[in-house]
Amino acid sequence: MESIFALIFLCVTGTHVSSSPGPLEDVVIDRYDIPRVCPREVQTGDFVRYHYNGTFTDGKKFDSSHERGAPFSGQVGLGRLITGLDRGVQGMCVNERRKVTVPPHLAYGSIGAGDVIPADTVLVFDVVLLDIWNTEDKVQTRTLSKPESCKRLVEATDFIRYHYNGTLLNGVPFDSSHSRNGTYDTYVGMGYLIKGMDEGLIGMCVGETRTIIIPPFLAYEEKGYGTVIPSQATLVFEVFMIDLFNPKDDIAVVVKEVPKTCTRKTVVGDYIRYHYNGTFQDGSGFDTSYQRNSTYNTYIGMGYVIQGMDKALQGLCIGEKRRVILPPHMAYGEKGTGDLIPGSAVLVFDIHVIDFHNPKDLIEIKVTSKPKKCNLTSEVDDLIQYRYNCSLMDGTLLYSSWSIGGNAPITTLGANKVIEGLDEGLRGMCVGEKRVVIVPPHLGHGENGAKGVPSSAVLHFELELLDLQKGVPDGYMFVWLGDSPDPLFPAMDLNKDLSVPLEEFTAFINLQVAEGTGRLRPGMDADGIIKDMFNNQDRNSDGKIVAEELKLKVEEDSDKARHEEL
Repeated sequence: MESIFALIFLCVTGTHVSSSPGPLEDVVIDRYDIPRVCPREVQTGDFVRYHYNGTFTDGKKFDSSHERGAPFSGQVGLGRLITGLDRGVQGMCVNERRKVTVPPHLAYGSIGAGDVIPADTVLVFDVVLLDIWNTEDKVQTRTLSKPESCKRLVEATDFIRYHYNGTLLNGVPFDSSHSRNGTYDTYVGMGYLIKGMDEGLIGMCVGETRTIIIPPFLAYEEKGYGTVIPSQATLVFEVFMIDLFNPKDDIAVVVKEVPKTCTRKTVVGDYIRYHYNGTFQDGSGFDTSYQRNSTYNTYIGMGYVIQGMDKALQGLCIGEKRRVILPPHMAYGEKGTGDLIPGSAVLVFDIHVIDFHNPKDLIEIKVTSKPKKCNLTSEVDDLIQYRYNCSLMDGTLLYSSWSIGGNAPITTLGANKVIEGLDEGLRGMCVGEKRVVIVPPHLGHGENGAKGVPSSAVLHFELELLDLQKGVPDGYMFVWLGDSPDPLFPAMDLNKDLSVPLEEFTAFINLQVAEGTGRLRPGMDADGIIKDMFNNQDRNSDGKIVAEELKLKVEEDSDKARHEEL
């Protein structure tokens, strides 16, 4: 009861209730509903907030805070309540219900209270305690759960994202970030929060859950907050810390695995292929390249990825694994991106580098085995046979000549029969030589990749040259390895009858090849080539060549070597 009624304080000589039918000497308390947990009981000097129904002994109601929709708030033991009710709430717990019967001399005595309470009336109050606090109270925190590893604690000026459930001290909820499906994002210790919350959040870890109990004078005080938080309300928050960062933070890198050999590290301008798992600081995932079964491919340091990732991708080795933590100002900032990444989110990436290259890269060649004698090496136009294994830089085998029935491929160098980097890597080899050739994608299968070969993949070839047949320049079927016979027709006319039929022409060409003075294009049917050469010289198609028909095609290459073709 508020002190709008005249308070009469009478001397009380006893605190006990007599069993005789005589008048009450002290309050009678019936604690008919006591909560199982009672961390605190009302004491003199505490402030309380409670609801009550006030009735006479016949049950007739004279007052009710429930009907007014506003609980009573006041301080206990300082004469601001009628004496009987002051005594009646002593020792109460929050959410306790008790019936307090107050004799007249501890209520309104022989005077009563206007037309509401007659003189010498016993009053009965049905009270439920909603809140209790004291001016000496401090913010109380209790950790409910905490991760095993806690490398960083919330400090003043940090920016944090957290979920919370907010209740009054009696458990009545007033707000929840979970119901809005969005975290509460704010700076700590800079006045953006109520004082008690600013204090209660200090020292939390990401992934920690704690209860924070805030007395009214460190919360919304007498004003309350709208219709959800009454005046002088103690607030209870259950907080789950999602992430934290400081505006001064740089990226954080934790190296997980580095290959034993690392001949080269990524630099600005390189093109990289990597796998990643992306999570928030609480461990929940938002994206992964593994699920798509495709690497993320990008240039480094050229603005194609978020700022923090651009920086984190520098200085990496092929095969390296590292964890990268990006503060929001080096990721997607306050806005986030779509429904995937919320505003002001710290991002954690676990990266595995598959390969990288630079658009200016040439092929890399490492000879692993070479015969002691090597008088003949492969070059453009040569016909070669070789074995190979083709892998990605992480060791994933793509193709192998051993897996296609053991049939080693045959190709002519410089004839665009294989990718440019492999063609180049096969040049200058001896029969029996083995080498490793690294082919950048612009000399391999490029951005489009190929069947079984990912886009922009650096290729690792293990090569062995099995056979080598020296070739002839493009556009030629036969060349002399030195000077041709001069004059030529008499040398061709083996029987000196002044005409050369196909049989005699064939014998002549085969003789040049056998003696090492001429060479047919390797890898093709020799008889077919010779017949085409014959038909080219038999200009009147009479089945024989005479001196007047014979003409040579003569060219000089860049090395001034002379090539002549019949």
